[in-house]
Amino acid sequence: MRRRCENGVIWLTAAFFLMFTVIAGRYFTICFEQKHVSAAEERSEFTINAGESQGTIYDRSMKPLNNNAYVYKAVAVPKALDRDTVVEYALDREEFGEKFAEGDPFIFRCRSDTPESAGLTVFRLAERYSGRGTAHHVLGYISDGEGASGIECSYDKVLRTGSENTVTYTVDGFGRVLIGDGKKVQRSRASGSGVVTTIDCDIQRICERCGSSIRRGAIVVADTESGDILGMASFPDYSPDDISAALSDEDSPLINRCLYSYSVGSIFKLVTACEAIDEGIADKCYECCGHIDVDGQNFNCHKLAGHGMQSMNRAMTNSCNTYFIALSRELDAEAFRKKAAQLGFGRETYLCSSMSGSAGVLPGDRELCVPAELANFSFGQGKLTATPLQITQLCCAIANGGEMPALRIIRGLTIDGKSVSGEKFIQSSRAMDVRTAGLLRQMMVSAVSGNPESKARSEKVTSGAKTSTAQTGRFDEKGEEMCHAWITGFFPADNPKYAVTVLVEDGGYGNDSAAPVFREIAEGITRLYPD
Repeated sequence: MRRRCENGVIWLTAAFFLMFTVIAGRYFTICFEQKHVSAAEERSEFTINAGESQGTIYDRSMKPLNNNAYVYKAVAVPKALDRDTVVEYALDREEFGEKFAEGDPFIFRCRSDTPESAGLTVFRLAERYSGRGTAHHVLGYISDGEGASGIECSYDKVLRTGSENTVTYTVDGFGRVLIGDGKKVQRSRASGSGVVTTIDCDIQRICERCGSSIRRGAIVVADTESGDILGMASFPDYSPDDISAALSDEDSPLINRCLYSYSVGSIFKLVTACEAIDEGIADKCYECCGHIDVDGQNFNCHKLAGHGMQSMNRAMTNSCNTYFIALSRELDAEAFRKKAAQLGFGRETYLCSSMSGSAGVLPGDRELCVPAELANFSFGQGKLTATPLQITQLCCAIANGGEMPALRIIRGLTIDGKSVSGEKFIQSSRAMDVRTAGLLRQMMVSAVSGNPESKARSEKVTSGAKTSTAQTGRFDEKGEEMCHAWITGFFPADNPKYAVTVLVEDGGYGNDSAAPVFREIAEGITRLYPD
């Protein structure tokens, strides 16, 4: 009896333990499942950034100088897409397949005609620089996400807006995208805003094409009345996407040579003539015999046999050094220097905060009291240096009836790529008398039309110009002096609209190296704008 009683207790205990185990197991199962339900019901958001848009730099007609080519990127959610259908739009199908198989949302490069759906969002993104890019020295480049030179640097805060292109999905507690809850798409409009320049992209391309044979040098084209820089090219060019190659190039392509100062040479004879006309000695004649003595120092003309009897007009056409040396000896040296300063020499040319032309070197009054220094100064040699910008400004003053416009390259800003706000005012100053400017214009026209050897002369457009062969004091391995080739001029001759300056560093004779480039630019712009 007692044994039977003990067995009953054991079975009752076992039954109770079994019942407890079942109940406890069920309880924990319910709790575990409830945890999953709670996790599944817990929702958050997941955002994918397809790329950042930056402000655009425009030409004067609101044509983009950068951001002018596009790429297409799509954000894909694999579980909501048919792989075989979408892969047809991928530019890299192998990479697409690999990412699709992982199952997570991803970004891929796609065709422009890729259709959107709940699981596929397509973005059109501007490429900052492309093979169609131009005016690289004007625009500058970006380093470590910030503008490092040119307009990219000057207007870094305007252009780097930090506006992203994103798509945001709702996800559950396990990170699974909930397609049925829709998506939020943010498409940046930042690329519409930016900086508006005075550059004409078509004229800029003409400059770059016509100057393509220049190893080192610069070209500037400006509107003679407003001073707007329509084209500004430095050679050699560089790729903003490969700065390391530019840094290792011995020709230093990152330098904007339009902003650097060089020995000027015979172009400065225009300034000497300007002061002589103002002092009332425009009718001076002088017989060039090939050299001139200045206080015991002999100065040679480039034509050693001499040019013979020269008027100011003939001396300008023949670029007779001795004529202008003799002329300078009759000038008031202090007034002569002041005239040069009034015409922009010795003064920095400000374009924007990170782009200013060098002031160059303008000899002081005391230096010009030395006869030999004044002689060198009269035909643009000695210590005098100037930039292509300064020479262009001089040309504008002559072509514009003596009114010298301040050069500018920034028009203003835009928020929509259509209108300009905060436009910079056109500024100018009276640099010479109207009559003086008229006489200098006639001389420059004669230097082209009256000189059968001028390589600036064109059958398609009339012009006026002055060349230079500027000595540098440096010599090549053959012992021959290296000279910079210059030309500055305007066209059309009877109603000047454009001023053009071409510098070929170490290019030799201005008429050989620079004048043909000037002619091609004048013809190209005339074809572009025949009126």
